[in-house]
Amino acid sequence: MFAFESLPLTGAALITLPAFADNRGSFVKTFQDSFFRQGDIGFELKESYFSVSHKDVIRGMHFQLPPHDHAKIVFCPHGAILDVLVDLRRQSPTYGQYFAAELSAANHQAFYIPPGFAHGFKTLENDTITYYLVSSEHSRDHDAGIMYDSFGMDWACAAPVMSARDQEFPPLSAFDSPF
Repeated sequence: MFAFESLPLTGAALITLPAFADNRGSFVKTFQDSFFRQGDIGFELKESYFSVSHKDVIRGMHFQLPPHDHAKIVFCPHGAILDVLVDLRRQSPTYGQYFAAELSAANHQAFYIPPGFAHGFKTLENDTITYYLVSSEHSRDHDAGIMYDSFGMDWACAAPVMSARDQEFPPLSAFDSPF
């Protein structure tokens, strides 16, 4: 059974995914519309993708701008990540605040990330897979981000491996949020 736990960031949730193991291996259910609706999460899947990353890779902090903003469900079916959310919604009581938790193959947990949040993660193991279910299709013209170290998060990583693009994002303080 899915378990939903509200996070300190308004509208975001930690989801424990149902997992089953036997002598063949394991099975994890990542989405079931009826259970998500019971957990007050209305989510319509439009795109899914995954990344494979080495240890100490930081990806983020990403989001899409309106009208192509989206909700995400993020989980880690192999390895482990420190997953981070930042609320970018100006009218939210948790605007500018962040939350981080470990998502891993071992704990079978996922984040529900509403529209208007920046998202990123640091990989804790080599060959980590991070999987995304997304409520809108990617729009290159609406793809954006904020600098990973601009909102008070201690990533505990002296030499992160990052893309050039992610290193050029503006800090949160310079981002004029449309959310």
